[in-house]
Amino acid sequence: MRTPENLKFFKSSYSSDRVNCVEVAHVPTNFRKSTRSAQNQDCIEVAELPCGAAIRDSKHPDSGHLPFPSAEWTGFLASALSR
Repeated sequence: MRTPENLKFFKSSYSSDRVNCVEVAHVPTNFRKSTRSAQNQDCIEVAELPCGAAIRDSKHPDSGHLPFPSAEWTGFLASALSR
């Protein structure tokens, strides 16, 4: 996985030059269906992030995603694949 420094953060357009504000980074839209999914079923979709991964529900892709830092994602995969 790439490091968090690879994320491109930018200051919100609602920020002023005189105030410290929250910065945001875009999440990639390249979600793919899990390789553990059945052929014709709705399932979890995964997208690689510069500093980890994100998952979302394929039945409701516009409902958001859940991001995981690299260490947590690696731990999850190790646990899931060992079963």
